[in-house]
Amino acid sequence: MDWDYPHPFTLPRVPQAADIDGLNHTNNAVYVRWCEQAGWAHSEALGLSLDDYRRLDRAMAIRRGEYDYLLPTGAGEALVLGTWLVAGDGKLAMERRFQLVRERDGATVLRGRWDLVCIELSSGRPRRMPQEFLAAYMTAVVSDLSTAS
Repeated sequence: MDWDYPHPFTLPRVPQAADIDGLNHTNNAVYVRWCEQAGWAHSEALGLSLDDYRRLDRAMAIRRGEYDYLLPTGAGEALVLGTWLVAGDGKLAMERRFQLVRERDGATVLRGRWDLVCIELSSGRPRRMPQEFLAAYMTAVVSDLSTAS
């Protein structure tokens, strides 16, 4: 597949009948839900779960999300959702990107971007990333962005 960045964390996805809207394509809200699932799965693969967030009283919260819906998909189409961490200041902020690709022709059907900020769960206020976040997330930031679209 022609990924925007090297070495994506990937999740296969197939729209089901309940994902299809009145225009007979996958509803845009489904893509947003899938991005959330991919973000959590990637975080867990890097060693940070929701339980860790609670234990550390910290979380990476979405400050801003953008989605470009490029092509429609339908029920039963095999898709692969890739995600990457592409930036991080090592203090409060990170950026996560998404790319959804249709398997049969390699077409990119969606691109997404999240601006994330580290918050203290108990107060909701921005706080520095704990060492566990730095160790897991900052080492996963894609360093070669020369292939970015």
